[in-house]
Amino acid sequence: MAQGGKHMAATKQEYLVGWISPTNRPDGRETQLDDKMPSNIRVANVTTNFTRGTEEEFRASMPVYEAKVRELAAMNADLILPSGAPPFMLLGFEGERQIIQSWEKQFGIPMFTSGQNHVRALRTLGVRQFVGASYFPEKMNSIFRRYFTEAGFSVLAMEGIDVPFTEVPRLPPDPIFDHIKRTLARHPDAQGIYMLGSAWRTLNIIDRLEQTFTLPVVHPGPARWWETLIRLGIGQPVSGYGKLLAEMPEAVTIA
Repeated sequence: MAQGGKHMAATKQEYLVGWISPTNRPDGRETQLDDKMPSNIRVANVTTNFTRGTEEEFRASMPVYEAKVRELAAMNADLILPSGAPPFMLLGFEGERQIIQSWEKQFGIPMFTSGQNHVRALRTLGVRQFVGASYFPEKMNSIFRRYFTEAGFSVLAMEGIDVPFTEVPRLPPDPIFDHIKRTLARHPDAQGIYMLGSAWRTLNIIDRLEQTFTLPVVHPGPARWWETLIRLGIGQPVSGYGKLLAEMPEAVTIA
């Protein structure tokens, strides 16, 4: 089975994808994209149950993630996604790579984190400098900027919306669109838009952002499914959620 970013041939009748999601939010996450995926992909979802969204909580989470990886490996998952960008970005680009490689070697299953996925998506779309939006405070945003700088990008802005962590799913999409619009106005040389976090309800503004600003958008939901499909050798495009998933470009390799 392929590891380290390579994809496997689509020869199996059914695939099991193990997904480690970061929260048990009662209002959940946007699922309309999941319903558009091929029926031969099953998802086993376990969570780390972050409740505060603080640096301290994220820094203490690696043993929890490893336990969840072990749980999914015992289910014979074909691919494992330890999701939630902040915990792994705190390790730095190289530190994240090392821990994922060690888990791949230990469990014999390919994996990718949210951060690795977003780096790969940005590079595949030819984006080298971008503006980012998140729902985290400045201290965390500075960590995200450092991570992407280590990965070779020019981060023109990484600006958070001031909202309590538990209230993120109830934030309307229009203020998020306007937040990104204001950020882009200050950085007209941006080559792309990056949205960090899966908790906000933003799937339906991806196409609007791309059409309004003629820039590609990397959003966790479409990016996650794009790489999952590529890794499984399934080139099935899905329109309505941005260029990446609609065009299904072959993923570039990241070191």
